[in-house]
Amino acid sequence: MHSKEAYLFWSLANHLLHQEEYRFIQLSEKQDELWIEKLENKQTKIIRLLRKDLDWSNWLQRDIESVAFNGERIRKQVRHREMTVLNIYISPFVPVDDYEDKLNKPFQHSKLEKTTVESVIMTMDSLEEVAKQLQQHFMKPLLFLEEPSDDIDEQVIENLKKQTLWLAANNAKEEKEVFNQGKPIFTYLFIVLQVLAFLWLEWKGGSTNTSVLIESGAKYNPLILAGEWWRFFTPIILHIGFLHLLMNTLALFYLGSAVERIMGNTRFIVIYLLSGFMGSLLSFITSPNVSAGASGAIFGCFGALLFFGILKPKLFFRTMGMNIIIVLVFNLALGFMIPGIDNAGHIGGLIGGFLATGIVLLPKKRNRIAQLLIACFTALLISGGLYYGFHFPNDQTQEEMALIEAQTYLEKENYSMMIKELTPFDKEGATAQTYFLLSYAEIQLGETEKAKRHLHLAIEVNEQFHEAYYNLSLLYLREGNTDEAKKYLDQAVELHDSEDYRQLQDNLNENK
Repeated sequence: MHSKEAYLFWSLANHLLHQEEYRFIQLSEKQDELWIEKLENKQTKIIRLLRKDLDWSNWLQRDIESVAFNGERIRKQVRHREMTVLNIYISPFVPVDDYEDKLNKPFQHSKLEKTTVESVIMTMDSLEEVAKQLQQHFMKPLLFLEEPSDDIDEQVIENLKKQTLWLAANNAKEEKEVFNQGKPIFTYLFIVLQVLAFLWLEWKGGSTNTSVLIESGAKYNPLILAGEWWRFFTPIILHIGFLHLLMNTLALFYLGSAVERIMGNTRFIVIYLLSGFMGSLLSFITSPNVSAGASGAIFGCFGALLFFGILKPKLFFRTMGMNIIIVLVFNLALGFMIPGIDNAGHIGGLIGGFLATGIVLLPKKRNRIAQLLIACFTALLISGGLYYGFHFPNDQTQEEMALIEAQTYLEKENYSMMIKELTPFDKEGATAQTYFLLSYAEIQLGETEKAKRHLHLAIEVNEQFHEAYYNLSLLYLREGNTDEAKKYLDQAVELHDSEDYRQLQDNLNENK
């Protein structure tokens, strides 16, 4: 093979790999054909370089068709809608017969509607013209495309080839190392923990049982306000129902593994726990509901990958970027559309994961000033959230706290303090439990009319509250109003098959 063409081949390959940041796909055994890719390039994703003494246009046509089929195979592998292959021939001369019609317009095989081949022939006589034609495909100018000297040293060509191949191998090695910073040890550990925690909840009485969840460490605002700070972390391994566990386990398996491989084990545990904490914190601030699940920490993995995308945008969008963004947007939208999903926990986790990654950065990356600033901002954000949550709890949380205190006074038979604790919430919008406990204290203090009013309110709020129907029945029976007593007792029996309820019902029926 002519030395000028060989020098031009490796010079162009070196420029594309180094300056244009294309990546190595395949080199032929004779090292005269090279395929490279840059999938984030919207115009020219694939380039094929070939050194060959061109002779006849028929061979050229067959080769272009072969390039189209190989390009289609690559397009399917990378799952792109369309693919353009820039096909560059480096030859000492052009075909001896008419060939221009093979190059005048992009080639598209009748069976391959989504893959197009644009071909050019580069000879020493056409370097300037071809350089102008190729420039539209690239960001950096092709200044090196000029005819080499006749006495170019073979050793120069060999060194250029070695440098180019080393560059391609080194780039591939560096990219591979990015995704191999650690094995997903903690990801698997958290999967095991949440499965074991689910089995524990089921054994205790059911993972959908609110009392069991609260007892086991779910996010419950009144107990957090009472000092149980660990409830910002324990919900990470608790799940409400098998489907909730299954979905979060699958998400953790894929997302957690990706983040831990990129970030390494220590950074991953920091990101995961801080994300889970910030998810619980934002839920604590915005929602009084009992909640649990690894969703906040999992959304923190989304946040970590987004920060990775900022640090390495080309690698991010070439490998996972659009898929991550689409899945993230879909899940956030789902959270807003479906009632009962703790979207505040998701958003808090997403923010936490993004900030945590900014604090720890990627392995082998250091920016002390930026890391310190992000850490200070995160600390201020957490401090502000904690201050707001503890000093300005919402009405429902305050009512739940009052109910806990009222239960304590109930155990001590201090009925006056029960009423004092619950009276501020004796208004429209109060829970059925508040009305019921007020009525119970009033019954014990002989305030029958107030008790009846509160029991009626409890039933209005919760029509399934069988204890309220039963207590109303007892009050009416005490007054001698057996018709009303029987009406409410029948309702209690219908809602709950209790031996006490049925025994009283039998007595009323016998005395009627």
